[in-house]
Amino acid sequence: MDPWRLDGRQALVTGGTKGIGAAIVRELHTRGATVTVVSRTAADLAALAEQLPGIVTITADVADSGDRSRIVRHVAGPLHVLVNNVGTNVRKPTTELEPREWDGLMAVNAASAWDLCRQLHPQLREAGSASVINISSVAAVRAVRTSTAAYAMSKGAMHGLTRFLAAEWGPDGIRVNAVLPWYVRTPLVEPVLSDPVKREAILARTPLGRIGEPEDVARAVAFLAAPASGWITGAELPVDGGFLVLGS
Repeated sequence: MDPWRLDGRQALVTGGTKGIGAAIVRELHTRGATVTVVSRTAADLAALAEQLPGIVTITADVADSGDRSRIVRHVAGPLHVLVNNVGTNVRKPTTELEPREWDGLMAVNAASAWDLCRQLHPQLREAGSASVINISSVAAVRAVRTSTAAYAMSKGAMHGLTRFLAAEWGPDGIRVNAVLPWYVRTPLVEPVLSDPVKREAILARTPLGRIGEPEDVARAVAFLAAPASGWITGAELPVDGGFLVLGS
């Protein structure tokens, strides 16, 4: 088997109809995986299914515990790849963020990843060699002032989950890694990138001199999903144009 291919493998991607998520779905599909895509919006799922014949779609809100259990019931093992991609942000200063908004952000970004990993463990273990990829952010390890404290906390929680599960689930043949993007051209960050001052500040802190594209992240995810990365677990892989090595 080509170690860079995913033929015959089952994958699940949350938040998979837009931005980074859609690029991940396309990349995994192109490499031969059968991909199940989760999104809250049925119309977006239908549009993606027209573009990518063979994908499976589930309309669900991963922030809702009942919907998460329903997703799990739809996933028959073995599950070879789980990508916890779904994420959101509430762009308010810390003193203006309401507790209910913080609760909602943590439910989407952190609790959904923890609970889906937990509930899908039997299907992942059944695969014999499985890969969990958590889409985190450089904001988890640096103070990104165009982001928020709550977002950084939620992504930091994903790092703790990644490291612990890599150690706990390694004997089950399950690898767990995280990918850390910097600013990528997606609808979520368009309000930031459309501000010329903020955009220039971002580029000034990016040694490679450009904004990331969703495909940049998707290819890193596909590598971590593939047999080619079979001895990598517990890693936190920056996909950031060099942001983290610049230091300021």
